[in-house]
Amino acid sequence: MKIAILTCSQLPDLNLTDQPLIAALAKHNITAIPMVWDEPKTNWTDFDFLIFRNTWDYFEKEAQFNSWLDQIEKSGIKTLNSIAIIKQNKHKFYLQEMERQGVRILPTIFVNKTAALNLEGLLPSHWKKAVIKPAFSAGSYLTEVFDTNQLGPISKKYSEIASDKELLLQEFMREIQTLGETSFIFFNKRFSHAVNKKPVDGDFRIQVQFGGIYTLIHPDSHLIAQAQKIVDRFPDDLLYARVDGILINEQLHLMEVECIEPDLYLQLSQGALDRFAESIVEQIAQSNSI
Repeated sequence: MKIAILTCSQLPDLNLTDQPLIAALAKHNITAIPMVWDEPKTNWTDFDFLIFRNTWDYFEKEAQFNSWLDQIEKSGIKTLNSIAIIKQNKHKFYLQEMERQGVRILPTIFVNKTAALNLEGLLPSHWKKAVIKPAFSAGSYLTEVFDTNQLGPISKKYSEIASDKELLLQEFMREIQTLGETSFIFFNKRFSHAVNKKPVDGDFRIQVQFGGIYTLIHPDSHLIAQAQKIVDRFPDDLLYARVDGILINEQLHLMEVECIEPDLYLQLSQGALDRFAESIVEQIAQSNSI
């Protein structure tokens, strides 16, 4: 069995926390090779499976990534997660459908592409601060927090972006700074571990590259059950999913479900690496039996 672990040109050998996965899979007689997703010379049919892991530049190469997904889909090469899941998950308007299904999401306004962005009148009057970001993005890319009395300057600043990309407007929740964001990690739709992420003082970005602090936590069963219900809404198999949200009054408010290339914080939870490797073996076995 030969599989490609998909990464980007900035991380040709994978992120440090994902590199041990190669040895873990070797124990199961699986040869795993890091492969840059947009390397033009690669013959993807050389691999039995492709696993999305560190494709961390996909949102900066939107048209190219979409074209590549179509190419892989037409080739019939098996991927984990599936191409159908990736196509759904790469654009955050999926949150709109989840909200319709009854999932509690952060207060969000979905803005279609427009050549005349005007935020006046879009935001509820009780919002004091808001977050604006593209629907096709990751890692706080083109993301900004602003006071709602600054709608004019923000509209002007994002007018060119809005003509090319759909946007999300979300109410800024103070809890992101005081309580942080919680990530629930699932392998094969089974809960593995959870991590709390807090920004440094004065910031709102929880990513480690901006100074975010990550801590392994052990949520109560009712909180895990809330995240589980979100994962279970996916009809297809999921090798992995990371449910990110804010806990307010013991209720999970969903920020996003990451099914493309999330950090899984394997280094923070004892046994997580082995659980992930075993889940890959399990998914491959299931796929080959179909």
